[in-house]
Amino acid sequence: IKYNIMFQSKNQKKSRATANHAAEEAYGAVPHSFVFHRGQVGKNVGQLIRDMRRVMEPYTAESLKIRKKNVLKDFVAIAGPLGVTHFMIFSKTPSTINMRLARLPRGPMLHFRVLKYTLVKDVVSSLKKHRMHEQQFTHHPLLILNNFGSDGMHVKLMATMFQNMFPSINVHTVSLNNIKRCVLLNYNPASQEIEFRHYSLKVVPVGMSRGVKKLMQEKFPNMSKFEDISELLMKGANLSESEAEQDGEHNITELPQVYSGRGNMASQQSAVRLTEIGPRMTLQLMKIQEGMAEGNVLYHAMISKTEDEIQEILNRKEAQLKEKEDRRKKQEQNVALKKEKRAENNKRSLEGIKRKHAEAEDDSEVEDPGMQDDQAAAVESDDEVEYYRQAVGQEPDEDMFPSAKKRKMSSGKPPRKDRDAKSPRRNNPGAKERGKTVKGWKRDGEKPFGKKVKPGGKTFGAKKASDGEKKFGGKKKFEGNKTSGGKKNKDKPFRSKGQKSKPGFKKKGTGAKQGFKQKKGRG
Repeated sequence: IKYNIMFQSKNQKKSRATANHAAEEAYGAVPHSFVFHRGQVGKNVGQLIRDMRRVMEPYTAESLKIRKKNVLKDFVAIAGPLGVTHFMIFSKTPSTINMRLARLPRGPMLHFRVLKYTLVKDVVSSLKKHRMHEQQFTHHPLLILNNFGSDGMHVKLMATMFQNMFPSINVHTVSLNNIKRCVLLNYNPASQEIEFRHYSLKVVPVGMSRGVKKLMQEKFPNMSKFEDISELLMKGANLSESEAEQDGEHNITELPQVYSGRGNMASQQSAVRLTEIGPRMTLQLMKIQEGMAEGNVLYHAMISKTEDEIQEILNRKEAQLKEKEDRRKKQEQNVALKKEKRAENNKRSLEGIKRKHAEAEDDSEVEDPGMQDDQAAAVESDDEVEYYRQAVGQEPDEDMFPSAKKRKMSSGKPPRKDRDAKSPRRNNPGAKERGKTVKGWKRDGEKPFGKKVKPGGKTFGAKKASDGEKKFGGKKKFEGNKTSGGKKNKDKPFRSKGQKSKPGFKKKGTGAKQGFKQKKGRG
């Protein structure tokens, strides 16, 4: 059993991959289209564009976004990778609405004038019973051309263009259940107008009464008023006339296959009914042009030219193309010449840079034995200043000879280190912190600060004195001159006798500081 499951799974994967590959090939082989507008078209024409996209489904871009900056070349460039083969372009002028059909990538392009049009919503609202659902748009419509066999090159070209816009079908292998819609194009040779119609297709069996048809539908009829079912089958009572349309030879055919719907069997008579779902358009061919609106005009409905005029136009076109080719070649030559000149200039500039570097290295290696290090620039600047005085008769400006100015400044003032050495503030950083002058700091024997003793025993300014001692050397003779704080010692100078103060007048804080400083000074 396990082996069978594995074998089935392998076969399923292989068959699925084969089916996907075949579907991709079939999808890429059918024609695809873009339906868009150029310029301002208005609300109604915009709705007509959306309706035409609905007609061209499923092989069209349903939500194609257009920007004002886009040009026709942008659509042509993106159409190749996406496999798009046809363009349907709408535009609007103050007087007319135009439609262009283009075959990618090299044309031709057919220009139509839209004489009249009707939107889907207007067509559906005019019908008593419309038939339109989403399943109809899963397959492409069936194309029907009428009266396109008349003589004329432009008529045959129109027929070929319309046929190539929709996928071709093989009548022997096509599945009838895939045909749910049809597009009808009718050409009128007298007025040279083309009628465009879009229909929904329905197939119903014939040869049976309305009651039997009603029974075969999904919705069963109301038989509450009937005494017997024979009344429904024979009389067809309680049925509307719209449910029993008149069929004839024009729409009755024999089905080669079983068609979806109750009663549609193979080799049985069935009627094909069409319900219009819109939109409608009446078109008139104006001209046919080669290429993507850039080539020669093959046909024009309003203007006719003789053979000589056509030949003259061709000659003029050929001359324009030749002139364009000459301009392109000349431009290429100019670009190549500019590149050569630029390369030559770059080469010469590099050689000059190398030569300057070599000269600079040679000058640095050769020294003048008669020149001293301190003089060269000064002598040269003095000569320039003297020459300026003799030639002009005035003193030169300060900014004219900066080297001479620097030399004067350097000779007039002492060097920076000497000035720093003379400044007392730079030698005494403690003075800068306290914001006071440092008058008399070099005298060792004088009293730097007077100390007042308060009744509590703490000297006035003792903290500042200790800071000064700490910052400016912490000499030993200042450490021993602590007073006891009495009035008798107020005016006495400090002397280092090595006597100790009385323990009663000392505080713990001052003693700790004193001991720390003495220890520091000893070390």
